[in-house]
Amino acid sequence: MKKELRIMEFLLQHADNHTVSFHMPGHKGSAIYKRFGYDEFLEKFMDCDITEIPGADNLFQAEGIIKAVQDKYRELYDVSHSYLLINGTSGGIIASILAAVPAGGQLVMARNCHKSVFNALTLGGIRPVYAYPQLIPEYGISGEITCKEIEKCLAENPEASAVILPSPNYYGVCSDIAAIAEVVHRYGKVLIVDQAHGAHLKFFEEDMPVSAEDAGADIVINSIHKTLASFTQSAVLNLNSNRVDRYVLDDKLQAIQSTSPSYLLMASLDINASILELHGSTLMKEWAENLDYFYSEAAKICAMDDSTHSQKPNLEFLTGLKNFDRSKINIDSGGLSMTAAQLEEALIKRGIVPELTTGNILMLMTGIGNTREDYDRLLSALKQIIRERRQQLGSSSPSPSAQKGASHTDSVLMSRAQVPLSPTPKKTQLFAIPKKWKRIPLIEAEGKICASSIIPYPPGIPLVCPGEMLDKDTIAYIKALRDAGEKVIGVNENGEVAVGFDE
Repeated sequence: MKKELRIMEFLLQHADNHTVSFHMPGHKGSAIYKRFGYDEFLEKFMDCDITEIPGADNLFQAEGIIKAVQDKYRELYDVSHSYLLINGTSGGIIASILAAVPAGGQLVMARNCHKSVFNALTLGGIRPVYAYPQLIPEYGISGEITCKEIEKCLAENPEASAVILPSPNYYGVCSDIAAIAEVVHRYGKVLIVDQAHGAHLKFFEEDMPVSAEDAGADIVINSIHKTLASFTQSAVLNLNSNRVDRYVLDDKLQAIQSTSPSYLLMASLDINASILELHGSTLMKEWAENLDYFYSEAAKICAMDDSTHSQKPNLEFLTGLKNFDRSKINIDSGGLSMTAAQLEEALIKRGIVPELTTGNILMLMTGIGNTREDYDRLLSALKQIIRERRQQLGSSSPSPSAQKGASHTDSVLMSRAQVPLSPTPKKTQLFAIPKKWKRIPLIEAEGKICASSIIPYPPGIPLVCPGEMLDKDTIAYIKALRDAGEKVIGVNENGEVAVGFDE
């Protein structure tokens, strides 16, 4: 009988495999800390795990060493106040919404927001107004949220107190935050940006979208761990204006975050700040050069001569997207008659671990810790996969179902959770959130009102929210995800979901 791995054993085994990480966190392992002289911290890791002993300061009334790190982030991001977060960007998002929107108030929010935004709605009794992103139809993924969409929502809902949206989204597509900020502020509202996937944007000098801080957002929450060099679950919230009372924000942060904050997480934020301060320009230049190198070499690989094919099966790299964070490597696998999940499996077999699959789109998340060797290993793996796949296909062309523009397997997710697969978005009808609910089998839930969010993870965007009706296509998609072994929060081990009922 196979021995079940415990967490520690799994982690040690994973470390010993020496896989290449193109997933979060951004540090990609210990090498970046060792490179800049933080070996001692790694060696004395357990001895550094403390609580609020004398001299250690207090996260919720920072006056000493924690305040010094927060001040460093304030200077790095050029904002009025910065806060260390040890409950991830999720905690910062919830606290920001509760600080900016009164209980029972109204919030304009992107429908492709992270599940933490929906959790804030529940905690504050806040009513949502959904803003829908545009569609990138050839790939079936969500694009930017326009200032026109935000202005329409604000004009139709004058009671709304704030606006929140993700930028970049999971695929790296950014919205025009400067234009949106102008609209939001003209209406006298607060703009909160979930910049979980873009903590690095502030430090790139060119060829990247402008950071939300520089674009004028009022509150920006950054998952430092996703692309930079801190530990998983650590983040930074930047307050960038006086439109939100910082003392109210202080209060909401202490209400949401753990009262036993991890000094290991805060120490990693301290190290990250020092690395950015002392070596940031060098690291960002290396990162940019490595991306240039990768995309250039990837184009050569795709152009490899193969006389057996008049139309060579190929991968496509999504490099021409508007306002795009190119540190997210998005690959369309359809030209090789492969799903993204199949391409992911082929890469994992070669020691490369990606971040996300959606239909034919595979996303690899680069970070500050990736080296030229990592990119070379990825290029080598892709070259092998292309050659092998061409040999398998023989003289046949890619199947129509795998061609660019075909309906992806996540079409239901896109239609509900991000944007409908049509040029004109339709609004999902909202019903009252059920006050009484019960769990029933998913296959019996058609026509029922959802009482608890149903969330494929990743990407952590609710597919069905409380107050939305479960329909046949959505149920079929959820079942397909579970049958494929994917994680779907909100469906229990018995395949049941929470729905409302009337006595």
